[in-house]
Amino acid sequence: MTLNIKIITSIILLLIFWIFQSVTVGMASEVYERNAISMHGEPILAPDFDNFQHVNINPVQGGTLRLASLGTYDSMNPFIVKGRSAYGIRSHIFESLLSRNYSEPFTLYGLIAEKITYPENRKWIEFHINEMAHFSDGNKITPSDILFSFNQLKNFGRPNHRNYYSRVKKAEITSKSTIRFTINDDDDDQELILILGLMPILPEHIYDGKFQKANLDIPIGSGPYIVQKIEQGKNITYIKNPEYWGKDLPVNSGLHNFEKISIDYYLDDNSRFEAFKAGLFDFYQVWDPTKWSNLKSEKNVINGNILLLNISRKTPAGMLGLALNTRKEKLSNVNIRMALSSLFDFDWINKNLYHGLYKRTVGFYDNSYLSSVNAPFSAYEVEIMGDDFVDQYKKNNTDFMLLNKTNMREKLKNALSIFKTEGYILKNSKLINNKTGEPFILEFLISDKRQEKYALNYKANLEKIGIELIITMADSTQYQKRKQNFDFDIIEHFWYASLSPGNEQYFYWGSKSADEAGSRNYAGINDQNIDRMIDYMIASKKKEDFIAATRSLDRLLISGHYIIPLFHWPHQWVAVSNRVAQPQTLSLDGYKINSWFINDE
Repeated sequence: MTLNIKIITSIILLLIFWIFQSVTVGMASEVYERNAISMHGEPILAPDFDNFQHVNINPVQGGTLRLASLGTYDSMNPFIVKGRSAYGIRSHIFESLLSRNYSEPFTLYGLIAEKITYPENRKWIEFHINEMAHFSDGNKITPSDILFSFNQLKNFGRPNHRNYYSRVKKAEITSKSTIRFTINDDDDDQELILILGLMPILPEHIYDGKFQKANLDIPIGSGPYIVQKIEQGKNITYIKNPEYWGKDLPVNSGLHNFEKISIDYYLDDNSRFEAFKAGLFDFYQVWDPTKWSNLKSEKNVINGNILLLNISRKTPAGMLGLALNTRKEKLSNVNIRMALSSLFDFDWINKNLYHGLYKRTVGFYDNSYLSSVNAPFSAYEVEIMGDDFVDQYKKNNTDFMLLNKTNMREKLKNALSIFKTEGYILKNSKLINNKTGEPFILEFLISDKRQEKYALNYKANLEKIGIELIITMADSTQYQKRKQNFDFDIIEHFWYASLSPGNEQYFYWGSKSADEAGSRNYAGINDQNIDRMIDYMIASKKKEDFIAATRSLDRLLISGHYIIPLFHWPHQWVAVSNRVAQPQTLSLDGYKINSWFINDE
């Protein structure tokens, strides 16, 4: 009897174990094998699609696109901090495993990897290499090349690559045509396998032992172009690779239409602008409303040789702003930063310097559903931020909004009151730290006259409360070096924003990037709450949770006053020669030069 009970008990335990295992396996995730993957939801295009939405399916092929860049270059390697790489190397020479469709928020389709395998929980991804894929020297792309690229970027690449790839638990070649990446067990990042899909692939036989070097050797990649000519400081010219392996893929249909792309270098933007007006190159994106207005009366615009395009974007405006370097003691106080921010007189600057054409930027995702501005707190936001912080945020935001509603005289009075509260006194028309006796002096590092125009107005306002603003103009090489080493008090930067912000937000605002040379965390933000909101963003499986987490991040960045928001453009102001044309249907991002072609009309 006892034996029978033991047998029955054992059978029951085995059944329970089997059921548990079955449930666990079921919960572990369904495995997909596809040619595309989206951050949220499903890819828009069917597996047998012919082309992306923002291309002309029968563009004119051939001709030369003439572009221009500023400064110089001393490297053909865009993946390391050392050196300054030539314009276009990444996009023309080096391909990724997957190709991004800019007509969707964040969806990738097969390129070097013709298909992918991944589980529902996105804890690993396996890339299946297209058997046709090869580098421009004829060598086939193998899993070993991908593993090599991963290891080089992880160990020696730019900070963003080092950050992303350090969170991969294991990278292993699984067959002669496949490689698998497994994410760290404790990492709930839903985006990371997409980031791996955007990894640039380098040939191991070329870059083994040479990856860390900044030199001018001809780069070898698998992209649609190869380098035809290098004239350091003057020009770099790309020519279409006639043996390009991927020319017939759907992701490339209607793209890469020019036979040559020639890029001239200019020492400053004024000389570059004059060269464009004279017809020496084909494209100039205008950032300055004065230039945009003045262009309309130019001879080559009037006669139709230059076309002025107002292009609408359907993505966030991004953040053009002044980073306040919180690594500096005098800028580490949030109230001081709030006072400094309040003294930027956008209304006067826009009216008197920019023909009233700019819009004031107020948040980090303006012009999109991701913006927190004027958006009520959702239940999920309150949950992840906490009641206490939500109450404190509302109070701080209300105080700042009230401060900004006053006229400049009142703003100056209120700002001075804040400085006095924080231990400063006004003595002989100078703002002095009452403890150290040091005057409050700031350096604004700039690189062109466009920045100087509004900087002078800001300088005048600061002087009214005893702050000295030193405006330092640096050449492009010095500017870049000081910028990437955080050697400044204030600097202007544009942080691009998409409808699917993710891991790059660590690179912009994350604590780990605060002291990492080459990161874009120019303000030196070191806030665990901001890190946590980025964690929530990239872990979100539902779109509504993702939006809530992004809005929470937006609120934290706004209330921290790390960046003085400047302004944004109601449209992309693009001036092009009549030699080139673009598709009628544009991407969510607006124009994409790789979809342009020679105008045959």
